[in-house]
Amino acid sequence: MHPTIARFQDAVAQKSEAILHDVLAENVTFSPPTYWATWTGHAPVAAVLGHVIEAFSVFQYRRILGEGKDWALEFQCKVGDLDTVGVDLITLDDDGLIEVFEVVMRPYKTVGALRDAMNARVMTDVRFLKFRNALG
Repeated sequence: MHPTIARFQDAVAQKSEAILHDVLAENVTFSPPTYWATWTGHAPVAAVLGHVIEAFSVFQYRRILGEGKDWALEFQCKVGDLDTVGVDLITLDDDGLIEVFEVVMRPYKTVGALRDAMNARVMTDVRFLKFRNALG
């Protein structure tokens, strides 16, 4: 397994935004499952992902597939009391850092619960006043 993917798993397991900063490229893009927009840039993406890993509970990766720059990490977890499964689709840059990060999830009801949980978290995080224009 690529060391960046292993380190990313550490960030999720430890719910550590600090580790996320170590594995994200400066120009990283993040496409969440909750709406059709993309977050761009190291600081905004680290902040969003930091909240996401806090919103999830009973999180575990079930399968990890990939090699080289392209990876798919299948997961299961809970959002509140709702179960979900999903896949993190990750592309690494030439330096081995996460350059593209896209998440797909199901079922729809849990994606909605994640959207609500994220909106509540972001509304109380002053960093997002600065990041609101980061959406592409």
